[in-house]
Amino acid sequence: MLAAVLYGREDLRLEQVAEPNPGTGEVILEVTAAMTCGTDLKVWRRGGHAKMLKPPTLFGHEAAGRIVAVGAEVKNWQVGDRVVANNSAPCMKCFFCQRQEYSLCLNLTWNNGTFAQYLKIPAPIVEHNLLAIPPTLTDELAALTEPLACVLHGVARSNVKVGDRVVVLGDGAIGLMFVAVLAQQSVQVMLVGGRDRRLQIGEKFGAAQTYNYRQLADLPAVVKAHTDGWGADVVIEATGIPSVWETAIACARPGATVNLFGGCPRDTKITVDTEQLHYSELTLKGVFHNTPKHVCTALALLARQEIPFELLISDRRPLQDLEQVFHEMQQRQVIKVAIYPK
Repeated sequence: MLAAVLYGREDLRLEQVAEPNPGTGEVILEVTAAMTCGTDLKVWRRGGHAKMLKPPTLFGHEAAGRIVAVGAEVKNWQVGDRVVANNSAPCMKCFFCQRQEYSLCLNLTWNNGTFAQYLKIPAPIVEHNLLAIPPTLTDELAALTEPLACVLHGVARSNVKVGDRVVVLGDGAIGLMFVAVLAQQSVQVMLVGGRDRRLQIGEKFGAAQTYNYRQLADLPAVVKAHTDGWGADVVIEATGIPSVWETAIACARPGATVNLFGGCPRDTKITVDTEQLHYSELTLKGVFHNTPKHVCTALALLARQEIPFELLISDRRPLQDLEQVFHEMQQRQVIKVAIYPK
């Protein structure tokens, strides 16, 4: 089968590889829709990921599909089932899993390789993070389950209260998903990004105010001007740029929570004003990945079709165009692109 293989920094190759066979507890999906992701873009640019993968490796982690083969001891699944699989599953046994902190699992099973005709799903994911796609939901939208689950986990960790004023920094798919989810929680959301077309999607998702940072000389001052001089109750950073992490902290009011959600490059550091951190009683949180609970909740939210998440899908392309798609993502010409392996 034709599959995308990542070898290193901006070294993505389409190669013929062997079709997978299911082992005990595993299933094989025919990928019906794979979705590009900002994390994929960062991994492609950086040549790897601290947690998810090490090159050379099959690439891609968001997809929906149809089961075409079932391994021994698999229960409750059969050939023909339409499913979406998370890209990981916790072990349910380690120190963190016993405390239900599943995103910190010491033995997370990761799975990559959605940019291919077939995808093998490891047994732990089959057991804990494989879900049936509701009949009314398209494969494209179902493929958004994993990033939306990450956002739901991020919101749950952000100490958001009714009436809060929340700033989201970043107008990529994750930042826009944060806006969509937060806008349903009776809070006022301010979205800051760099592309007017993306900010318009943020408005459709429920952002009360949107700002193009390229037109602002002092973003923290603008935030304070719209929050009675205090700063935001909650700030969510969704870019993965160290300098924006620092900006996020500067936008926060005393007592605020700052969710540093965007993963930065390895070995980068930020500077924190210790006086502000201490005397303003800030809560700074790094939040990572998702949990089985949020995977289920994400698919249910997509199935209700109350939010027009299809606005995040900029284009639909064959697998042969994948490298060009990453260049278009790098130039911020597209948000998410549905990739079709056939």
